[in-house]
Amino acid sequence: MTDLTSLTLAEDRDGLAKKSFTSLELTNAHLDAIQAARALNAFVMETPDQARAMAREADASITKGQGGPLAGIPLGIKDLFATRDVRTTACSKILANFVPTYESTITSQLWRDGAVMLGKLNNDEFAMGSSNETSCFGPVVNPWRRDGANTTLVPGGSSGGSASAVAALLCMGATATDTGGSIRQPAAFTATVGLKPTYGRCSRWGIAAFASSLDQAGPIARTVRDAAILMRSMAGHDPKDTTSADRDVPDYEAAIGKSVKGMRIGIPREYRLDGMPAEIEKLWSEGGAWLKSAGAELVEVSLPHTKYALPAYYIVAPAEASSNLARYDGVRYGLRVPGRSIGEMYENTRAEGFGDEVRRRVMIGTYVLSAGYYDAYYLRAQKVRTLIKRDFEDCFAKGVNALLTPATPSAAFGIGEKGGDPVEMYLNDIFTVTVNMAGLPGIAVPAGKDAQGLPLGLQLIGRPFDEETLFSLAEVLEQAAGRFTPTRWW
Repeated sequence: MTDLTSLTLAEDRDGLAKKSFTSLELTNAHLDAIQAARALNAFVMETPDQARAMAREADASITKGQGGPLAGIPLGIKDLFATRDVRTTACSKILANFVPTYESTITSQLWRDGAVMLGKLNNDEFAMGSSNETSCFGPVVNPWRRDGANTTLVPGGSSGGSASAVAALLCMGATATDTGGSIRQPAAFTATVGLKPTYGRCSRWGIAAFASSLDQAGPIARTVRDAAILMRSMAGHDPKDTTSADRDVPDYEAAIGKSVKGMRIGIPREYRLDGMPAEIEKLWSEGGAWLKSAGAELVEVSLPHTKYALPAYYIVAPAEASSNLARYDGVRYGLRVPGRSIGEMYENTRAEGFGDEVRRRVMIGTYVLSAGYYDAYYLRAQKVRTLIKRDFEDCFAKGVNALLTPATPSAAFGIGEKGGDPVEMYLNDIFTVTVNMAGLPGIAVPAGKDAQGLPLGLQLIGRPFDEETLFSLAEVLEQAAGRFTPTRWW
């Protein structure tokens, strides 16, 4: 029998339907793979007993002809998503022993459709990071390595565990979240496909909040088709989330293979940065050529406020984080470190419970929201955000269907290589934050390798709620570039 972990989600779905193998066999194969790959530190909690029970239930449903769209498919869940009766920590000491009594909307929809939970995946603490080095469980290791070297590389962040696990064939797909690039950047670093949906397309209920006006959940998968399959189950209106859009969920998979002839693809001139590596520039040109040969038209466009996106993002996101994280005070749940007064208890709990990066962002956020600075920083950043959104609206008004950009300014870097300078780390998000600031959908697709054999990705940015066009275009890039898998060393 073919190694069950090497198949795509779509292939496994078809195999289960034909009864070529069972969900229990598929689940056991992935549980074995997880056990053999603990060096990657992708999972922070494995749930083998629950996984096998869910697999048996899926097999029974398939036998009766009642299996859902994801019946029997083993998935990994980012540790930001609340899972009932299964520890959920956001990879922070402050939630070290938190076991929710409720299920996030997105995971409940996955279980409704028959998926199997293998366990909880590592992420940057409260999703704050671009390398998955801020987790209280330690850094995730990228399954990719530079040619001829054994340096351990980061998988990107914050959804590093999701990307690493999918790339290393430990799960068929994974949930992830994206506040400034946390789905697309790790996908690019690991040769996986990552979709950040339109803001409001997927419910945020039951997901630990970082920046509420920017956070959006989405899938990381092995192929564009797999991402489309997962997206259909994850998307949908949720009355419990007031920012959730009340719109029908299309059949995203039907967009795969659709012609892109006549589509106008914008190439934003502001994304041509000084000092951009030649291999990123070359990859970008190749991606444009692939879309052109498929019948799309390339047009140069301008997004003049792009240069302000990163500084504006690093005001808005920490401001919202400082507000959201005020609830972790040692009073109601999570860690509590005693003090002589309630004020001292707050201070002790938050000082011990939060890591350096979270504390840094909470302090920045509190500062920009404080009296005397609110107008100078936060209000101005929100005005810039409106201008960034307007830039995209102007492009789309001129008939542009989507934009093509690099996903990251480089390939994956070594663990510890960029730990000294927070600003250097923040620059990893330079191509991705505009999408969150404007609330648009974006997808990262593997498109090539650098000189050292590491994967590089391209990003497509779409109109609001037009993920279908992104899937059609992404599949063109995927077909042209081919699929990449890391050589196993773990």
